[in-house]
Amino acid sequence: MALDAATPSITTDSVLGGSLTLRQPKAGHRVGHDALLLAAFAPADRRRMVDLGTGVGSCGLAFLTRVPQASGVLVEIAPELADLARDNAALNDLSARVEVVTADVTRLGRLSGPDVPQAGAADLVLTNPPFNDTAQHRVSPDAARARAHMADGTLLEEWVRAADRCLAARGVICLIHRPQALADLLAALDGRFGAVEILPVHPRPDRPAVRLLVRAVKGRRTPPALLPGLILTDADGNPTAAADAVLRQGGGLVQT
Repeated sequence: MALDAATPSITTDSVLGGSLTLRQPKAGHRVGHDALLLAAFAPADRRRMVDLGTGVGSCGLAFLTRVPQASGVLVEIAPELADLARDNAALNDLSARVEVVTADVTRLGRLSGPDVPQAGAADLVLTNPPFNDTAQHRVSPDAARARAHMADGTLLEEWVRAADRCLAARGVICLIHRPQALADLLAALDGRFGAVEILPVHPRPDRPAVRLLVRAVKGRRTPPALLPGLILTDADGNPTAAADAVLRQGGGLVQT
């Protein structure tokens, strides 16, 4: 059953300059820049998208808002968030182009897994995998926040393998992670994906990157490329033109 938008624990928020409206829990993990940047980094020529760990649907729905020719499957393990993703698809008139599946990402594309998404049917996978190693960080008492942020040492590779199973030949994976995970990211992609492109995201011109946007092509063997970084705010803390074009105007990032 869909969640009641009038419930005090649910807020209704506009992103991308008002072009996308999202219902989301008031407490716990909230939609931020990561999902919107990831959606903007995805190539606009893709037509069959899968969003792994979609939460309330922010990344996948942002991509579909930008690319009206595409359709997608949004995968979320938490039933209450999957319900919100369905609500958000309807709220933004995207239900005809979206299927929401409540499932464990690691079961996708297996005989024992869900029927949707089908193995090898997608040409794009988007994923914002949990960031933190549970052995090194205190786990949040909020269950939804913990699922969104905590991972064990094998989860990143398992999610990349799931993406590989979902994608057709020359399909594209796009993900966002912390710079500290670069070695693990490249190791997880190795042997499955190539032509890796890495775009650092900096909070200010004089600050180190806080995120890496990464995309790669299934079955390619081309060496990695480091792209010019995206700077979110100038020295005075004002949004840069490049960040504004993506986060407020809904534009794409670095199409190749």
